[in-house]
Amino acid sequence: MKTDIRGISLTADQGRVVEALIAKPGGIGPWPAIVVIHEIWGIDDEMRKQLQHLAGLGYIALMPNLFADGGMRRCLFGTLKSLRSGQGRAYADIEAARRHLLLADDCSGTVGVMGFCMGGGFALMTASAYSAAAVNYGDLPTAMDSTLSTACPIVASYGRRDVLNKGAAPKLEAALTRLGITHNVREYPNAGHAFMNEKLNGWPWTRPVARVLHIGPDPEAASDAWSRIEAFFAAHLLPGQQTGTTA
Repeated sequence: MKTDIRGISLTADQGRVVEALIAKPGGIGPWPAIVVIHEIWGIDDEMRKQLQHLAGLGYIALMPNLFADGGMRRCLFGTLKSLRSGQGRAYADIEAARRHLLLADDCSGTVGVMGFCMGGGFALMTASAYSAAAVNYGDLPTAMDSTLSTACPIVASYGRRDVLNKGAAPKLEAALTRLGITHNVREYPNAGHAFMNEKLNGWPWTRPVARVLHIGPDPEAASDAWSRIEAFFAAHLLPGQQTGTTA
């Protein structure tokens, strides 16, 4: 079911306005909600598809635009620096999205987080603030144990051919097991980076390089990843959620 996506404005620290896109299920809420954090190419058609998919599953899906102050070219370096440092404007914008959902009349009060690529890294870094997190080929925190010690349940998906996150899945699995965090981590043997997109995105001149680096769609892996994410979110964001060491 295709859902409508509309632009909204959020209020962040010191009254700063944050641009965002929101998609909602059909019918009457309240619904659980998910803050969705985009990949390095910003909010493009592939990211809009992810919003529509989540809304079709019965979630309010809200994606703050981390590149609103000048686009990808001007904002990428600062946003990546923020990701690694654990502080900065990007985190304030993500927090503004979370607060907006918690205050929304049609939100059930349960909020998860989901991220792709760069956004997956932010989802890991902010996992302690949510009820569940879906991490898709996201960078691992430098200080993994301290960052994830109070994390919510995490479902994570990586591709073994992803040269940008080589070995990330087993490292994350080991850390979450060691910390006793509920999790479901899977590495897909034939998939690379950005395998959950339906089309190869980015600037046209980067696409030949992307193919060499095994970046791009893998429909089979994407379908399985979505099945796991859907089940995981249903278990932890819907009424009657279950708990445990794995899910």
